[in-house]
Amino acid sequence: MIIDKLIEKIKVTGNPTVVGLDPNQSFIPQFIKEETFAKYGKTLKGMGKAILIFNKMIIDEIYDLVPAVKPQIAMYERYGISGLKAYVKTIEYAKKRGLIIIGDIKRSDIASTGQAYSDGHIGRADVSGINYEVFKEDFITLNPYLGSDSITPFINDCKTYEKGLFVLAKTSNPNSGEIQDLMVDGVPLYEKVGGLISKWGEELIGTNGFSEVGAVVGATHPEQAKRLREIMPHTFFLVPGYGAQGGKAEDLAVCFNKDGFGAIVNSSRGIIAAYTKEPYKNSFSEEQFAKASRQAVIDMKNDLRRCI
Repeated sequence: MIIDKLIEKIKVTGNPTVVGLDPNQSFIPQFIKEETFAKYGKTLKGMGKAILIFNKMIIDEIYDLVPAVKPQIAMYERYGISGLKAYVKTIEYAKKRGLIIIGDIKRSDIASTGQAYSDGHIGRADVSGINYEVFKEDFITLNPYLGSDSITPFINDCKTYEKGLFVLAKTSNPNSGEIQDLMVDGVPLYEKVGGLISKWGEELIGTNGFSEVGAVVGATHPEQAKRLREIMPHTFFLVPGYGAQGGKAEDLAVCFNKDGFGAIVNSSRGIIAAYTKEPYKNSFSEEQFAKASRQAVIDMKNDLRRCI
C-alpha cells in the first residue's frame, strides 16, 4: 500500500519532511529566467521551462534527504498548459529520483465530476478502451465540503490503483476557523470532518496501522491537532504551516504517535526559497540556491527530531 511505502521512506530518511514545490516567479533565480527567456521569450512557455529547471535542481539536492515532495498545482496552472507541462515533468523527474508525490490539488465536486478529477490524478483516463495514467501522483489532497459522494470516486481509485488521499480537516490559514470551528451538534465542524475521514479510511489501513485516507491538519492549530489525533488514531496527517506560516516543531509534536510516526510535515518557501532568507542568504549565492535548500531540509529535520 502507498501509505506503507511513505512510512518506509520516512524511516529510511529519518525525516518526516515533505518539500512543497510551490514555485513563485520571485523564487526562481535570475540566471535561470535569463536562460529560458533568451530561448523562449518572456512567455508562458519560458516561465514553464524556468520552473522545471528550478524544480529539478532542488530535487537533485534533496531527494536523498526526504521521503516526498508536494507540488501545489495552482502554482503551475496559472501559466496554463506550459505550467501544467512543468507540473507533469516535475512529477516524472521526482519519481525517477525515488520520491513519493503528494499532488496538492484540493479538488472537490459532485460524484461524476469528482470521478473525472480522480481519473486524471490517481486513476486512469479511458480513451476508447485504452487506459492512461495522466498526472501520476501517489497522493492527492481533497476538500470534503461536498460530502461523502464527492470523496467516494477517489476512494475507489485508491483501492484499485494503490493511491492515497489527504482530506482537509483543519487547515493552517488564519481564517480557517470561520467555517471549520463552527459548532455542529455541540462539537466543532472540524471534528465532524475528522470522524468522516476516519470512517472513509477504515477499509484502507496498511500494515503500519495507518489508512491511505489521511487528513490535512495545520501546524498552526496545535490544540485542534491534538484533538484530531485522539479521534483519528489510524489517520496519517499531512501537516502544513511549519516555518513561514508560524508553526513550530513544538506545536506539531501532537500530530505524531508515541512511536514518532503518523505525520509528514510540509515546508515550501522555507526550503525552496531558503537562499533568499536568513540564515542562508549570507552563506549561499543565488547560483547555490539548491544547496541552500538542502541545508534548510537538514535544519528542518534536526528541528523536528528535537521535538518528536
